[in-house]
Amino acid sequence: MKNKICIFFCLLFISFFCYSQGSNYKLVFDITTGDTATHQRVIRWAKGILETQPDAKIEIVFYGKALDMVVKDKSTVASDVFKLAADKKVTFAVCEHAMKVFKIEKNQLIDGMVTVPDALLELVSKQSGGYGYIKVTN
Repeated sequence: MKNKICIFFCLLFISFFCYSQGSNYKLVFDITTGDTATHQRVIRWAKGILETQPDAKIEIVFYGKALDMVVKDKSTVASDVFKLAADKKVTFAVCEHAMKVFKIEKNQLIDGMVTVPDALLELVSKQSGGYGYIKVTN
């Protein structure tokens, strides 16, 4: 009887441990380039991650010349950005400081974008929250 109780609690512990692990796939992408091929690549990466890890948490942080990726009239990937943002699959975080520098207003952004006061602070915050960091380059 003691063996059965011991086995029961071991199985209970293992199932609880496995259940609590879940998807802990969290990534933050750091993008500063205006290169449209790179914009397409980061969208492709995000979609690929979500295909294999549907519960993944992904944030893409924009500053510098990368703002063109999330500006309505300049983006070459606007429809993909809009779809991912609308489904809440990916957070697109746009640096307010960079918006001031490049004279971009919030109403110029693709719908669904989130603004953050400072991109670098956002990146550090995500990393300290357990997000893996990916620098997107050309």
